[in-house]
Amino acid sequence: MGVTVEFCGEEFAAPEDRPLTIGRVADVEIDDNPYLHRVFLQVHHEHGLWWLTNVGSTLTATVADTKGLFQAWLSPGARIPLALEAFTVWFTAGPTTYDFDILVEDTPFVSVETAADLEPEDSAGQTTVGRVSMTPDQKLLVVALCESFLRTTYAGGGQIPSSADAAARLGWTVTKFNRKLDNVCQKIADAGTRGLHGGPGKLASNRKARLVEHALSTRMVTEADLAMLPEAAPRG
Repeated sequence: MGVTVEFCGEEFAAPEDRPLTIGRVADVEIDDNPYLHRVFLQVHHEHGLWWLTNVGSTLTATVADTKGLFQAWLSPGARIPLALEAFTVWFTAGPTTYDFDILVEDTPFVSVETAADLEPEDSAGQTTVGRVSMTPDQKLLVVALCESFLRTTYAGGGQIPSSADAAARLGWTVTKFNRKLDNVCQKIADAGTRGLHGGPGKLASNRKARLVEHALSTRMVTEADLAMLPEAAPRG
């Protein structure tokens, strides 16, 4: 059973006799970003299984299978077994959010997707995404924040737009955008997702990054949802 990490079109095979390191100065060099740990994550083989471990001190990572059926939040010191055939990992360092893929050969488990309850094509009002129901405007906000990642065909890095830029993209005022962002974060936090609040009653400063990681890892939004966005204004 072998493991391969794919980042920005490059493939890195994990050796069984030592960890494959991922970070700013590592086997998989993510970026020369001072906010990123020199070694943040590592893939290693132990007790007959492959593991992904967060060896950093401050950053967290969101890990999910490619079908959105499994999601984990990997805090410093935590690790998970790579027991499914494919994973995507997202993390944010400073202003940049990165993602990379992990492919596992001959896994002991496979993910089983059950039939989803589809929304009627002519349904109006709220759309149910997992346990969270969102209004059309709330989903549109999430799509706008995830746009650069949804338009990218390979794993790498991307910038999450500022509130002002995202509001302008949607033709909203910043006040309207921030109000709806508050509502979306509150809904998802109430459903049990961590990282959207800095503490009781206090929204986390990096809530947009955490929201984007959650939305992509759970497939709350997909490439097909880009059609919801208004056409971008021509430059120049």
